[in-house]
Amino acid sequence: MKYFKSFLMGTGMAAILFSACKGNESKLTVSGLDPAAFDTTINEKPVKLYTLKNANGMEVCITNFGGRVVSLMVPDKENNLQDVVLGFDNIHQYADTVNSPSDFGAAIGRYANRIKNGLITIDGQTIQLPKNNFGHCLHGGPSGWQYQVYDAEQIDDATLALTIVSPDGDNNFPGTVTAKVTYAVKPDNSLDITYTAETDKPTFINMTNHSYFNLNGDPTKNIENCQLYVSSHYYTPTDATYMTTGDTVWVKGTPMDFQEPVEIGKNVNNFDYTPIKNANGFDHNWCLTTYRNGKGNDKQLAASLYSPLTGIRMEVYTNEPGIQVYTGNFLEGKVAGKKGIKYDKHAAVCLETQKYPDSPNKPQWPSALLKPGERYYSHCIFKFGVVK
Repeated sequence: MKYFKSFLMGTGMAAILFSACKGNESKLTVSGLDPAAFDTTINEKPVKLYTLKNANGMEVCITNFGGRVVSLMVPDKENNLQDVVLGFDNIHQYADTVNSPSDFGAAIGRYANRIKNGLITIDGQTIQLPKNNFGHCLHGGPSGWQYQVYDAEQIDDATLALTIVSPDGDNNFPGTVTAKVTYAVKPDNSLDITYTAETDKPTFINMTNHSYFNLNGDPTKNIENCQLYVSSHYYTPTDATYMTTGDTVWVKGTPMDFQEPVEIGKNVNNFDYTPIKNANGFDHNWCLTTYRNGKGNDKQLAASLYSPLTGIRMEVYTNEPGIQVYTGNFLEGKVAGKKGIKYDKHAAVCLETQKYPDSPNKPQWPSALLKPGERYYSHCIFKFGVVK
């Protein structure tokens, strides 16, 4: 999803302070990143680049600023490593919300996706959240967790734990919340992401990862050639402000049907279909069949993405009820990412496992309410392989 920001540096949160990057003597990562370009201080907290690896050569680089996946190297059908996510090669662009706003790779919170009119009601009390996207609250507000510094602990070569303490009233959300995101690179070439959270007051929690995937390994080649599968019979339509209507619509016979793998380019520009026209492409939540009777099955395939160009196939597993598919519709080729490449429209696709958008205001959908004494738990696996 596109994050339209109203947040300006120096307002709404403490000013972002940069320290000079220290030298250039650090060893480059396999993906070509210089860790020194991420070594800084933001809001008086240290920021670094962390590298996770497995024995197969898979490498994932993550910064604790926003819990962002910066690069993700996996082998293609020729056994060459490809970086399959979009991002920046320095911390300054990630933190510059004026000139290069993005959600590239971020751990989103408190509430991923949109809340209608920025309004939530808890125990009969209506609370006004910030409106930062078409009159709605998006991704926790203008200073959501993607723009905060997580406390980092690298547990081993393949595991990174990131913790954030969000105070009561953070973007007007009630309750002091302690949340943890654990990234683990597994021997089967999967990136395993676990989210947990606890609160001292009832509040709403909906976390996700906002990586922009391009399995072609080259963001100058858009993802319209990639084949998408989603295990879903229904999707949740939206209005012209990208807000869910509360309905669920049968996908069969529509351009929203990915029950068999379909090239994204087949319908992503099909503006004769109003939901695609309104979103300028795909930017919708699909209701996963892997979620039944109030429980998700993270052992069952929820979605997959495949590039015939590289042979790379990514499988998605989750315990969540929904997945937001966003095809980079608002990338405009204006901001240079890694290797100086400017990301154009459809340069990547996001597959965000989540509660349905605006669940706090739609009681017919799985609840995102977290109460004191309860433990929020969300699990997502991005598993990579090749088709030769």
